[in-house]
Amino acid sequence: MLGNLLDIYRKVEIDIKALLAQYPYLTYIVYGGNDYVGIVQNADEQITTIYDFGSLKTPEQKAKFLELGEQWWWESNRIIPINVFLKQDWTLFKFCVKTMNSKDVEIKYGPQTSLKEIAAKRSKRRSITLVRKV
Repeated sequence: MLGNLLDIYRKVEIDIKALLAQYPYLTYIVYGGNDYVGIVQNADEQITTIYDFGSLKTPEQKAKFLELGEQWWWESNRIIPINVFLKQDWTLFKFCVKTMNSKDVEIKYGPQTSLKEIAAKRSKRRSITLVRKV
């Protein structure tokens, strides 16, 4: 029995890895014993927010989700969250947002964005002024 469960788990892991290889912008998360695949909106020390692909009901929604995800992945700098980058186009997927406690989230595979990271990168920029000796 336990061997069968391990085999099923390994097969699921392989299927998810294949999916993530085809769609590099998707992230695989385990939270509370449940698996989630989607696009991470924001991940910080307290809260992780993901647009859950599994919550989509129709094939049209899934196709649009993947199309817009691909647009965000290839046309943005990947630091800006997808909902900020795509604005109105992405409002279709507000219903599939899942918010989780970050200390209980295990990100198995895939990228994550963080608004904190954007602020940290901005503060590191410095201005250098060259002075010419006369």
